[in-house]
Amino acid sequence: MGKQKQEVISRFFAPKNKPSTTDAAPSQPKNPPTPPPKISTTVSFSPAKRLRTSQLNSLHNKLPKLTHPVPTDNPILPLPDPALHQKFLSKLLEPSHDHLQPSRISNSRQISNTKYTPLEQQVVELKDRYPDVLLMIEVGYKYRFFGEDAENAARVLGIYAHMDRNFLTASVPTFRLHVHVRRLVSAGYKVGVVKQTETAAIKAHGANKLGPFCRGLSALYTKATLEAAEDLGGGEEGCGSCSNYLFSVVEKAIGNMEIGVDVRIGAVAVEISTGDVVYGEFDDNFMRAGLEAMVLNLSPAELLLGRPLSKQTEKLLLAYAGPASNVRVEHASQDCFYDGGARAEVISLYESLNESNLGNGHQQKDIATNSQGSNCLTFEGIMAMPDLAIQALALTTRHLKQFGFERILCLGASFRPFSSITEMTLSANALQQLEVLRNNSDGSECGSLLQFMNHTLTVFGSRLFRHWVTHPLCDRNMIYARSDAVSEILESMGSSKASEIDFEEEKSDVTIVQPEIHHVISSVLKTLGRAPDIQRGITRIFHRTATASEFIAVIQAIIVAGRQLHQLHVEVEDESRNQQVKTVRSVLLRKLILTASSPSVINTAARLLSKVNKEAADKRDLHNLFIISDGNFPEIGSARTKVHLANEMLDELISLYRKQLRRSNLEFTSVSGVTHLIELSPDVKVPPDWVKVNSTKKTIRYHPPEVLKGLDQLTLANEELSIVCRDTWDRFLKMFGGYYSEFQAAVQALAALDCLYSLAVLSRTKNYVRPVFIRDDEPAQINISSGRHPVMENILQDSFVPNDTNLHADKQYCQIVTGPNMGGKSCYIRQVALIALMTQVGCFVPASSAKLHVLDGIYTRMGASDSIQLGKSTFLEELTEASHILQHCTSRSLVIIDELGRGTSTHDGVAIAYATLHYLLEHKKCMALFVTHYPEIVDIKNEFPGSVGAYHVSYLTPQKDTDLDSNTDQEMEATNHDDVTYLYKLVPGASERSFGFKVAQLAQLPSSCIRRAVAVAARLEAEIQKGDQNKLLMNCSVPNDKSSDVKENAYAIENLEQVEETYRDIFSLVNNAFHKDVEKKFYSLKRARSLANRLVHAGRATQKLAIYRNHFIQNP
Repeated sequence: MGKQKQEVISRFFAPKNKPSTTDAAPSQPKNPPTPPPKISTTVSFSPAKRLRTSQLNSLHNKLPKLTHPVPTDNPILPLPDPALHQKFLSKLLEPSHDHLQPSRISNSRQISNTKYTPLEQQVVELKDRYPDVLLMIEVGYKYRFFGEDAENAARVLGIYAHMDRNFLTASVPTFRLHVHVRRLVSAGYKVGVVKQTETAAIKAHGANKLGPFCRGLSALYTKATLEAAEDLGGGEEGCGSCSNYLFSVVEKAIGNMEIGVDVRIGAVAVEISTGDVVYGEFDDNFMRAGLEAMVLNLSPAELLLGRPLSKQTEKLLLAYAGPASNVRVEHASQDCFYDGGARAEVISLYESLNESNLGNGHQQKDIATNSQGSNCLTFEGIMAMPDLAIQALALTTRHLKQFGFERILCLGASFRPFSSITEMTLSANALQQLEVLRNNSDGSECGSLLQFMNHTLTVFGSRLFRHWVTHPLCDRNMIYARSDAVSEILESMGSSKASEIDFEEEKSDVTIVQPEIHHVISSVLKTLGRAPDIQRGITRIFHRTATASEFIAVIQAIIVAGRQLHQLHVEVEDESRNQQVKTVRSVLLRKLILTASSPSVINTAARLLSKVNKEAADKRDLHNLFIISDGNFPEIGSARTKVHLANEMLDELISLYRKQLRRSNLEFTSVSGVTHLIELSPDVKVPPDWVKVNSTKKTIRYHPPEVLKGLDQLTLANEELSIVCRDTWDRFLKMFGGYYSEFQAAVQALAALDCLYSLAVLSRTKNYVRPVFIRDDEPAQINISSGRHPVMENILQDSFVPNDTNLHADKQYCQIVTGPNMGGKSCYIRQVALIALMTQVGCFVPASSAKLHVLDGIYTRMGASDSIQLGKSTFLEELTEASHILQHCTSRSLVIIDELGRGTSTHDGVAIAYATLHYLLEHKKCMALFVTHYPEIVDIKNEFPGSVGAYHVSYLTPQKDTDLDSNTDQEMEATNHDDVTYLYKLVPGASERSFGFKVAQLAQLPSSCIRRAVAVAARLEAEIQKGDQNKLLMNCSVPNDKSSDVKENAYAIENLEQVEETYRDIFSLVNNAFHKDVEKKFYSLKRARSLANRLVHAGRATQKLAIYRNHFIQNP
């Protein structure tokens, strides 16, 4: 059918061939002429449009029109020029930038004597009022764009823009509004929707009968406000578990460079769709490490920059909001907020909102009292904020006023500081280098720790879980509370690992956990996972932007979840029930279940739900939405009465027309939405004042004048009812604001249950174990047996090689890790950091056992990268990260450093790496894992005996029979670079080589290049050894003075001590060769062989030195 229709259309639009005359046939050339170019677009211009086009042409000094040739007797038309045709299309159908410039709204007034239509005049006024907004203006059944907005919309949406009178214009249908607004907002635009503020009925009875429809800005949308906005929020095309923070930043220069502080920064991040407000004020250095950590942690969708800002701060934020991110940036002045102006702005806003809230006479007294109490707590929290944070909050408040969302900051928000003493704040380096939120390959969540650990079933639970992972706990009791809850859920699942539960708070009440805990929680979360996002839903109700169907769905989901949790029969504990057998033992689980199933919340939700009609909400029937029984909503009842009376009056008219036309069976009929029509045959005579509406071949339909008057009154009554219902719905949603804090607490409890359930599912699926924490008064330690990298183990499955980690503050608290490239060094230190992080989140860990102290921070310095946009070289990045670690870590921190100093020359890199590690060991004494390829770093263990251990990741190389008399070991190892087997096992001792040529081979460098590199490396090592021997010879020369004997004896003693220590090491390694582990046996023998070779070479060098020394003594 489709093909047939296409063929018909093709035949209809096919060019018709003109009949050729017999006289013209002989004059045609032998070769047929080239066919004219295919014209794909046909345009007809009205006289007004042609006049407008001529004005545009005159403004841009276009070339004069081409003159047609004088017609001759032979009517052969010249063939059209394809280039000229394309020029016509580009000039008229798709005008270039220069030709469109006069049609832009911003420059439209440059054209003299321009006459605007009434609609265009409205457009100009709206654009003058909102110059930075992309406007979508409702015109009939379409939303139209004008001027620059049309050009931008056409580019983003892929729609066609064309000239219409004075402006370039484009349009989209009204029923696709939500789709196109989301696409424009995602592209970074601030979109405004302009709707008609009057209907046809109101316009017909108002003073604006002859003018255009009145229009006004009805909604503003940006990335930060989209999910909370009316008509568009809460849809399936939303951001889901993503947060859309509006991030406001102000700063104050302090310039205390002695302590490395450059500015003091105040920041506020608002998630308008959930009511979450995060604030912070902190001193920051020149690299803005603190600001970068906050930005990467929150991932804001929109930036509000309070000017003036320093160049470094603005550069960092603009680099984050790069072209690929589509993060919207808006600037605002903070000059008016100095000298207490910000605090006064916030106080005045709070007072005005509180007065309007209490002044609503329709709210009940208990609602007002409850709302006032929660608002006072919010106000006290706001007043306790630091000064710069208050300035950022005032800036945010002023910005949100244009969207109508400022109420959330004073009446419904949950304020929390970005950093607290109970949570660990991970730096930007730790988040990036440990791949907590995103991987380092393509920047996606796939392969990150968050994506691996997240097994939540609800979107609001997923948002809270992200906060848990990026803010591990630092309080031992809070960590144990989470671990106890996870253990109890695991036990109800039937996990064998849950037998290791240690309930410290309730050791006397050890009972068997009922299996329905897991099933009830799982059922609740799966039900909520199929429901709308209730966290954003209750906030949209608070903002009064929720639809009726959304309101019912959200409230019903909360009621169902609470009633399902009631099955666990968790009751509030008191002293008289201490001996009662408890269904749920975990204190945290009991608290969350009680909060989520609060009788107050469930009763309030049921009462609110009983006032609305679900069937009417599904049909979007606002007139019948409210149930007006029991005296509720009297204003809606009176408006419905007026509509009923108007309908009755119309229905009574039919008896009059029956008598008038003498037709007893005459009835009103409705056709195509037109009601109260009288349908008669064409031969029936009717009064002349009857209005003919429409007709067919057999019938004519009329509206008598009385019916027209009655319909007019019915329309006005329906308009009045609509206004009353909308006003009642708005007040009904406003009444919910008094209960918002209760519902918010219940939803937060459900989100926490989802996070705990996610940790339990992860621990059961991966067979993890529960970690054990030492007491706070014990020395810091990290003891992990068979630890595994959680993400890499999931990828490699059974082929992953586990490793042990043993660090103790009074023993060995630093490990220097060496080994070949790609041997697993970075993976090992990352797995230790991730296990510690997962432990303090409250999760079980990938190990056979884990015992550690509560860390106050995890600090990392890994990888090599630069930030050219921010003016940071690779080495500057390294040292900045190292400086941040040295300034902030403590004795209870974990520090992992990978290859510090490789961004500069070898000597400088070794010196800086050595000095940094020395500072950590001497001043900080923290748990440290230090990866390096510099063998000189290992010598630091001599300065800190017992505190530093040298380790390397083991490997295998082929055994070769070599002559100990020849110094060819190093050359042979370098030559056999392609025969290395990585074992990925951490063993004591330093690695002798890094096998860089193996990596070069894997990178597929040309073989000639690799051979050349091997030869150069061998020559360089030989020169270095020769230089060391010459230096030794020079140091051993005996001067003719009295102190020669003393120096000789000192050298001999030192040399003897080194030889004895080497012999002891050899014998110890030989003894270790009797170990059962083949790997350790092989390593011990290989190490003993290497030390023996070194002793042989040293002995021969000593003989040469003795001969050389005797020669100097005999021949001074």
